[in-house]
Amino acid sequence: MQRRTALVLGIGLLGAGAVPLVGHTTSAQAAPEQGWYVALGDSLVAGYQPGAGDDRDGGYVGPVLDAARKGAPGLELKNLSCSGEDTTTMTSGTKCSYPEGSQLAAAEKFLRSEGDAVRLVTVQVGANDVQRCAEGTNIDMACLQAGMQAVQRNLPTILGKLRAAAPNARIVVANYYNPFLATWLLGPEGQSVARLSATLQGSLNGAIATAAKGINAPVADVASAYDSNDWTPITTDRGELPTNVATICSLTWMCAKNDIHANDAGYQRIAQAVIAAMGRITGPGVPSPTGSPTTRPTGKPTNPPTTRPTSKPTPPTPAPTAQPSGPLVQTG
Repeated sequence: MQRRTALVLGIGLLGAGAVPLVGHTTSAQAAPEQGWYVALGDSLVAGYQPGAGDDRDGGYVGPVLDAARKGAPGLELKNLSCSGEDTTTMTSGTKCSYPEGSQLAAAEKFLRSEGDAVRLVTVQVGANDVQRCAEGTNIDMACLQAGMQAVQRNLPTILGKLRAAAPNARIVVANYYNPFLATWLLGPEGQSVARLSATLQGSLNGAIATAAKGINAPVADVASAYDSNDWTPITTDRGELPTNVATICSLTWMCAKNDIHANDAGYQRIAQAVIAAMGRITGPGVPSPTGSPTTRPTGKPTNPPTTRPTSKPTPPTPAPTAQPSGPLVQTG
């Protein structure tokens, strides 16, 4: 896919990167002795990073696979993700090409064919439904409402079909961090946008939690793992910043390359959230709980500071090609 050089202000634009080779797996298609881990969703699931493209064996699914193998040593990965996928294209197949017609159809076919050999399914999709609704500091609320309605309508259907196709698998649904907290670095106007983006992220993640509850699936709380609601000021090499803004700068490429995707450390942080939610995965023949282990609640956000940082942000490390001068757009 082609990439445009500017940053869309939205909840999470997770669609940049090349069209994936769908149906990737780390082993032959015959079911391994200890079963399968199936990864579904958008470019975060594909492990995309700017300049490197997709990393379907790495990203966060690689560490999750390693953790799952502690209880199921022969577990193998089937990564069906599609960079740029939203909850509509996941069912329509209009973003990436699958022999079965769509990512959801491909997943259903695989889950049914492998049966109880499928031990773990992770799902992360929904951010791309709303990213198109903002450009610069202008947010189209009617578009945003329509995007949220799409998530509320489509995600329960997607998860319901996955549960029907894999009744005994552990299904974990991941929510999202908020890369657009980085607009805080743009000054007073950007700080207002950062506060608004936090509210919008909460709405998206709330819709994801509701859909997950419908199939009794645990939610991997990526938002909390990224300190998304922590506005406590801290001192950084950019001056005084809210904790959540500093975290976005350190765990994503947002402040260095104007790219919303996670870096290596960021993918590790997502993996930790998924691992905490999934519990222990066992091999075929041992019942796999389908409910939710105890997970850390997201909690209510603290009040964001109302003043701009005391010192001007220093250049990022690694240094970007240019310091952001305003919201940019990145689409896949």
